[in-house]
Amino acid sequence: MTAPVAIIQPPHSIPAKGLGDNVPRYTSYPTAPHFHPGVDAVTVRGWMDALEGDDEISLYLHIPYCDRLCWFCACHTKQTRHYAPVATFLRSLHKEIETVGGLVNGRVRAVHFGGGSPTMLKPDDILMLGKALRERFDFLADASISVEIDPNDMNEGRLDAFAAIGMTRASLGVQDFDPKVQKAINREQSFALTKSIVDAVRARGVLSVNLDLLYGLPYQTSESVAATVSQALTLAPDRLALFGYAHVPWFKKHQTMIDEAWLPDSAARLAQSRLAAQIIVDAGYEALGLDHFAKPQDALAVAARAGKIRRNFQGYTEDQCETLIGLGPSSISRFRQGYAQNIVATGEYQKAVDRGQLAIARGIEFSLDDLARGWIIERLMCNFAFSAIDLVERFGAVGQTLLCEASRLAISGAGRFLRLDGESFVVPEESRPLVRTVAAKFDRYLGNGIGRHSLAV
Repeated sequence: MTAPVAIIQPPHSIPAKGLGDNVPRYTSYPTAPHFHPGVDAVTVRGWMDALEGDDEISLYLHIPYCDRLCWFCACHTKQTRHYAPVATFLRSLHKEIETVGGLVNGRVRAVHFGGGSPTMLKPDDILMLGKALRERFDFLADASISVEIDPNDMNEGRLDAFAAIGMTRASLGVQDFDPKVQKAINREQSFALTKSIVDAVRARGVLSVNLDLLYGLPYQTSESVAATVSQALTLAPDRLALFGYAHVPWFKKHQTMIDEAWLPDSAARLAQSRLAAQIIVDAGYEALGLDHFAKPQDALAVAARAGKIRRNFQGYTEDQCETLIGLGPSSISRFRQGYAQNIVATGEYQKAVDRGQLAIARGIEFSLDDLARGWIIERLMCNFAFSAIDLVERFGAVGQTLLCEASRLAISGAGRFLRLDGESFVVPEESRPLVRTVAAKFDRYLGNGIGRHSLAV
């Protein structure tokens, strides 16, 4: 293979073009709007049957309830002030665990509890879920268990229960510590409360603590975001995630509670993200991918230095499992053959699993072109670069075709977003905040009008 000639260009400030683009977050490729009902329970049962006993798998459990509704949230969840619907749902979740566990071979490397708010579960229910998972699936001795935590939900009983089922990583939702911002997003949470939960999970042996922060929220300024980041750093988290608020009121109606006039524009969002990132890096954290940071000794940073960081529906991860099985309504699974998503509506999900069926609503089977484009997009999102040689060695003629696409992109006016450096295509440093826009150049599905997306920055 003859490599294209490198294009040498002078340094630029970040391109203004692309700041206002609406593009996917690329936690998968193809993205969820392109899933279809042609992938059904029969299809997925075949994919499960193909798993071998020595395959390592990950599990994701989606708890679709919260005891309050945060107006910024775009997750599939519903608010309830009563526990009875949660208890009914948990009976169905146990049935799904039983059904899927009876079909799947493989050893569990990682479990992630998300939602919604898994921390609104009662302690006994947490313990029962942990027991059911270990009875139905073969766990590796060093399997990791991650839990998304709303500090407002936590008490000693819940903390003890998650510790008892083996929690190894806690991810706390912070968003912002400014009271004005918190009120605007219906998420009031003091720094003192957050610190108490960080201290409590560490006292129970949890060695990895992550804090989720947001920029682009109503009333945020660069100064207020910097203040929140500085406060968060005093807790010495092992990881931080710095997400841009995704304002998608056409998808999540409760976001209409946030007046768009309160939101910073694209340029202000970019300034907030860059200042926050600089503060975090100056504190000794390594920048990973688009929006994650970790202490140098953290497993995510170690994986990134080894070129093994991955991206899935939970964001950036060191998890190398090819198979991720989602449990609970709306959860998405990834198999070697494709993606599959469970029924979103909790009631319909419960009807399906209570009958002993897989709750699959839709999905997509990978073509070789999907796999090749997905590999490029994941490498761009994780490393801001991909190897031309690796692309062709992995995907043959399909890789060669995509190599030509990348070469044309680098040579064109879009070269400010993608350049050839030796045998690798690289996103220039000044354009890395726009890496989602770069990844979108390789998205074969994006132009068909299906799905609406959030701002690139």
